[in-house]
Amino acid sequence: MAATLPHPPTAKRDFAFSDRDFRRVCQLIHDRAGIALVDSKRDMVYGRLSRRLRALGLTEFATYLDLLERDGSGDEWQAFTNALTTNLTAFFREPHHFEHLHTQMAAAGASTRAPLALWSCAASTGEEPYSIAITACETFGTMTPPVRILATDIDTQVLTTAQRGVYPLERVAGLDIERRRRFFQRGTGPNDGQCRVHPALRALIDFRPLNLLAPRYDIGGPFTAVFCRNVMIYFDKPTQRAILSRVVTHMDADSLLYTGHSENYLHAADLIRPCGRTLYRRNLGTDAA
Repeated sequence: MAATLPHPPTAKRDFAFSDRDFRRVCQLIHDRAGIALVDSKRDMVYGRLSRRLRALGLTEFATYLDLLERDGSGDEWQAFTNALTTNLTAFFREPHHFEHLHTQMAAAGASTRAPLALWSCAASTGEEPYSIAITACETFGTMTPPVRILATDIDTQVLTTAQRGVYPLERVAGLDIERRRRFFQRGTGPNDGQCRVHPALRALIDFRPLNLLAPRYDIGGPFTAVFCRNVMIYFDKPTQRAILSRVVTHMDADSLLYTGHSENYLHAADLIRPCGRTLYRRNLGTDAA
């Protein structure tokens, strides 16, 4: 999720942005994407959405929000959602998860010949699913491991970046030299200062748009591992529970749910149960909704 963008102070704003406008934005993004905005995000909302007003040649937030409500499910809804989706990610973020994934895949691979299905629920710009792919390659000792990785996100712009698999060199600077050499191709000439993930990694991943608020996920499964990290913190508890009730239907008794370090699911103990550090299994004692 990206850091809060700089925004102009109130005195220099080009557009009036009333309390009512902010409340309308909060309601619209909650209904659309489940995101619960707090008052401290007001300036961030102005900074990001004012770009949409300029792009459309509008002069008032109220006019823009009226347009959204009339638009139904058109292109501007996606632009609105993309603008308010925060994306902060990194390769091998929370590294203990990938150490555990290595162990889990090695055990699962030894017990089945079928490809392992893995799911990154909030793929953002791709660092998480590519980290999963690298872990799979290292686990099985090949650039064509028996895995298929589904990478989803509501933000179509970040998915485009993820599919390209091109990053500034500083994004991979924290990786060890062997990983950089094996899994990334350094750019030259006009691409100097950038790197591209190895084509073999991209071949392992299916990138798809998915709104976690959708009533059902047409994604198959069950998945051996589900990474749903650092996204639930943007939802209120009822929304978290509703999402989890759908996620667990794509898990079986041996599946593991990998979650963010600041996420707590005591309110969903009937759906999932802890089995390690920010790791959960499906609670099969109760059917999910």
